[in-house]
Amino acid sequence: MTALSPVRLRVAPSPTGDPHVGTAYMSLFNLAYARQQGGRFVLRIEDTDRARYVADSERQIFESLRWLGLEYDEGPDKDGAFGPYRQSERLDTYRPHVERLIAEGRAYRCWCSAERLAAMRAEQEASKQAVTGYDRLCHGLTREERAQLPGFSETPVVRMLIPDDVDLTFTDLIRGEVAAPRPDDQVILKADGFPTYHLAVVVDDHLMGITHVVRGEEWISSTPKHLLLYRWLGWEAPAFAHMPLLRNPDRSKISKRKNPAARLLWFREQGYLPEALLNFLQLLGYPPADDEQEVESFADFTARFAWDRVNTVGPIFDLKKLDWLNGHYLRSLTAEQLADRIIEHLDYTGQPPLDADGAALLRRATPLIQERLVLLSEAMDKLNFLFTPDADLTVSADARAGLDAAAPAVLDAAAAALAALPAWEVAAIEEALRGALVEGLGLKPRVAFSPVRVAVTGAKVSPPLFESLELLGRESTLRRLRGLRAAL
Repeated sequence: MTALSPVRLRVAPSPTGDPHVGTAYMSLFNLAYARQQGGRFVLRIEDTDRARYVADSERQIFESLRWLGLEYDEGPDKDGAFGPYRQSERLDTYRPHVERLIAEGRAYRCWCSAERLAAMRAEQEASKQAVTGYDRLCHGLTREERAQLPGFSETPVVRMLIPDDVDLTFTDLIRGEVAAPRPDDQVILKADGFPTYHLAVVVDDHLMGITHVVRGEEWISSTPKHLLLYRWLGWEAPAFAHMPLLRNPDRSKISKRKNPAARLLWFREQGYLPEALLNFLQLLGYPPADDEQEVESFADFTARFAWDRVNTVGPIFDLKKLDWLNGHYLRSLTAEQLADRIIEHLDYTGQPPLDADGAALLRRATPLIQERLVLLSEAMDKLNFLFTPDADLTVSADARAGLDAAAPAVLDAAAAALAALPAWEVAAIEEALRGALVEGLGLKPRVAFSPVRVAVTGAKVSPPLFESLELLGRESTLRRLRGLRAAL
């Protein structure tokens, strides 16, 4: 690949369950560089691990990347000149290269059983050997010769033969000169005929014209093996960039087993906006343009991106920062846009759809909660009182416990004042309640309005009271005031 070639970058997730947030993290940086350089961004599905394959995972990968706006140019569901883009559909591609490596003495068949390999590893650990890995028992043996020895398996794998003088250093776009540990004789073709990651990734990246391989730092130790394969097969190697791993607060690697936020779908389920999540992932791997300004669009980030500015220390996954960013982006929407996002979230999470009247009510209510909203999933909790039939409204135990001895008089006075209003609108509601409760009963506003809030919403905290009453309507408001008064 010449330096003048258009850049081509790829992300290559495995469909083994819910997409990992790392897929979005890697896609973000791949796409930023591809767009900056006028190149192409490719999605390849690495589905050779059939034991862990999950059928619906591929669709979730497609939908999640599109939700985030990380649009790929080529992929399994997008035509391109370098397909197919699923490794399971490329099996015939790998076998000739394996046979070539065997013929040239670069690789060999291994008939060792899983039990024999496990015993070998246990013995190496017990004796604390300085050099561990496969002991090359099968190297140089025919099938018949190997069958005479213990731990024989009928179906062989194929292993690389790592030379003694293998080069363990390489240049990384992010880290500069990197030294990796010595690899052992890596399996490149499994007994089921599927290639391992190490062979398939090299063959596919070459045949798909990938110029830059961007992946997590856990693959640094594999890079010498991959560079060997490029050299043996007579191909020019791409540039490598190894991103820092996302980490939990205890510095451990973020994983779906230990942290729900490792699931990419979790962010959408919780009600985060895609633009907030992208901004958050940018900050995890890259310094902000200005220490005082962490909010940045993907377009602005792309314009100033450079590999040598990527952080090399594993960033901590701080959801408080994400919550702050999400709140900022929620408030930057118009009320109409926010209502659309809330309705979309209700649909995504499988909640009962709003009818036309319900959707109209939500749109009128959205401005009341916009300043206090952190997640889309909180919206209906804050507005639930508007959509609950009067008879079904439940007053929470803590709200009821917070009512004092003045509550019955407050509810009586509020109901009488509101019943007499000629027009049901915010200014008139506020004027009537202040006159009846603050001036008429001589109460402080906090004490005066608390029983009204509890009666109409069932909670101690709610959206702005007078606007809420206007949306609720006169009849429902009076029924709820009188219902709580009777219950006291």
